[in-house]
Amino acid sequence: MDELTGLWIFGYGSLCWHPGFEYEKSITGHIKGFNRRFWQGNVTHRGTVEKPARVATLVEDKEGIAWGRAFEIRGSTALPYLEKRECALGGYLTQLTTFYSKDGTRSFPALVYIATTSNQHWLGDAPVTSIATQITECSGPSGHNVEYVLRLADFMHKYLPEANDEHLFSLEMLVRARVKELKMCLTTLMGNKEFVIDLKDADQEDGVLDDRLDNDNLENVVRQDSFQFTSRVPPKKLRCLNM
Repeated sequence: MDELTGLWIFGYGSLCWHPGFEYEKSITGHIKGFNRRFWQGNVTHRGTVEKPARVATLVEDKEGIAWGRAFEIRGSTALPYLEKRECALGGYLTQLTTFYSKDGTRSFPALVYIATTSNQHWLGDAPVTSIATQITECSGPSGHNVEYVLRLADFMHKYLPEANDEHLFSLEMLVRARVKELKMCLTTLMGNKEFVIDLKDADQEDGVLDDRLDNDNLENVVRQDSFQFTSRVPPKKLRCLNM
């Protein structure tokens, strides 16, 4: 087992496929006591003040499990970057939780960013059909809200096929159906970007997912995609935050 000397961040939304910060290693797994929900608004990345996007947050559920990806960070740039991206712009707060690796061999403390009902961007619960419609209508500086949902769903299908996330996968199917109904160009919505997924799970190989997500085959959810990360940094011990 690798020595756990760094600070770990758990991602369950766009961090799964586009962390944007330097890290030492990453692995897939889950945390307990939460469910993923698209109840948080966003006006800086995937939406605007006039048309807030819907992005993921976590809501407490003692029986819940939220699957995603943990990153071991090193150096001094990742936390300020995340503080701006998730907290200052996104409205999220930090919380300490326990992460469990997919292979069941490791568990360790990790920071997670969670949006609560008290933040100014909170949208809250709504019928899943209404959430899907809102997602197809919103875009921002980082791209379309559709891309956010479909890339996250594709990540789960490929790298965490055991994940049972009815909320996310229902939204995925409804969004795809809505895009097809409106004859929207899925390639344009996905932004023609490349994001490389670099995982270090012992039982899993690195891979890519295809940007040309075929809207004519809604059941073909396991695809090849192309994802790109930022560079990795030299090892350097980083003490965990006192929270």
